[in-house]
Amino acid sequence: MTRTQNIQFKGEVGIVDCALDWPEGEPRGWALVLHPHPLHGGARNNKVVTTIARACVQQGLVAVRPDFRGIGKSEGSFDNAVGETADMHAVVEQFQEAYPEIASGNWVVAGFSFGTSVAAQLSSMLSEEQARAPEALILAGPAVERFRFRELELPEATFLVHGEVDEVVPLSEAMDFARAQNLALTVIPDSTHFFHGKLVQLRDIVTQQLRLLP
Repeated sequence: MTRTQNIQFKGEVGIVDCALDWPEGEPRGWALVLHPHPLHGGARNNKVVTTIARACVQQGLVAVRPDFRGIGKSEGSFDNAVGETADMHAVVEQFQEAYPEIASGNWVVAGFSFGTSVAAQLSSMLSEEQARAPEALILAGPAVERFRFRELELPEATFLVHGEVDEVVPLSEAMDFARAQNLALTVIPDSTHFFHGKLVQLRDIVTQQLRLLP
């Protein structure tokens, strides 16, 4: 049986409350999975987030699902991805200190909607600092440009997945982002922003991407 525990890290303005989903066997790495817009109902228990986390756990990764500022027990208030990215930078450092053996394995950053902007900018920040950037970046319903505040430097293994009839982030917006970053984009036919009725397909796509990791 997999298990979930709660853990708190320290962000720029206080507590960042996280759920850790553990795989059955010995972890081979970890994944940071980031949720949609906090002011529009986004939280770590969002179905898209838990679907991505489940795929990560099934591939032997510990999935870390934080609540952003102002959600649940996480302190602070919404900061348009700037403060949220700084908080996630702190979470990465503290997780690596707390679980060095797990952190020495593969690691992945994934995000959904607003979480994609934090994920992409966090990965870019780590790369710029010559810290250990994630091996892979998984962006579902990418809304990166809506909250971008810095230049992007994305890993080669960056995967985009989008719903054909996304009513929040139009497919054309995701295509523009993919084109600008020279990335492939996987489109799930007839899928909305929240992948209603398509979560199994989303999980399978994420699983296929994770299997490309060494």
